Amino acid sequence: MKSISLTVLTENTAQGHGLLAEHGLSFWINIGTQHILFDTGQTDVLCHNASLLGIELSSADAIVLSHGHYDHTGGLYAVLNKVKEIKVFAHPETLSDKYAQNRDGTARDIGIPVKSKKTLQNSATLVPTESPTETGDGFVITGPIPRTTDYENTGGPFFKDKTCQQPDDLVDDQAAFLDTPSGIIVILGCAHAGIINTLKYIKQLLPKRPIHTVIGGTHLLTANETRMTKTIAALREMNIQRLLPLHCTGFAAAARLWKEFPNHVALCPVGTMIKL
Repeated sequence: MKSISLTVLTENTAQGHGLLAEHGLSFWINIGTQHILFDTGQTDVLCHNASLLGIELSSADAIVLSHGHYDHTGGLYAVLNKVKEIKVFAHPETLSDKYAQNRDGTARDIGIPVKSKKTLQNSATLVPTESPTETGDGFVITGPIPRTTDYENTGGPFFKDKTCQQPDDLVDDQAAFLDTPSGIIVILGCAHAGIINTLKYIKQLLPKRPIHTVIGGTHLLTANETRMTKTIAALREMNIQRLLPLHCTGFAAAARLWKEFPNHVALCPVGTMIKL
């Protein structure tokens, strides 16, 4: 079995000398000799952290973008300036305009920054992930995730236009997974499709395999009691062994998960390296 590890390059929290945190997410994943960068955070902070952690971003074999929000794509330009002729796996809608509505009714741009978008178009090969797509060595990107639960939503007032007239269902939201002898490892960006929708879809793709580890953003920040209760029940039914909620999970939701699954939940600040 090939060695598998994941290092947190960007996250909302950091622990370690000189490491920086920001609102965003980025993972460095090693599968044998293959190196995959999953999301790129909000800025070039991932480059700073990678350098301190002894990670050469120029050795990346592939880049995966979980969706088109700025806090997952903002650092892409900095990485692409370090690598040449690399494939970027992303749903086509990742490059579309994206806005969030403020409380006063105005909108703010939360899409992929112009610098990252232009660098991607000029310096890399975009591999559209409109269905399950493998990057190599069994690392699979889900592509669009079916929305089947009645209690999950995208987690916010998201729109495709500045006037907030066209709701954004975030069809570009996707996760990644890898089957191992211990079970499936699931890697989430923000889980705008819903963490349970995501896990149910992956189990549909690999029906005879258990899910062992789930790591990443779960976007339970705005989840009401009904959603939290049903999410916890579904996670318990799946008997997940390791749950590592990061980034957009929200403090209250993370605390609730920790309480419900005390021996299975852990924090993963920037610098954490997990053997998978």
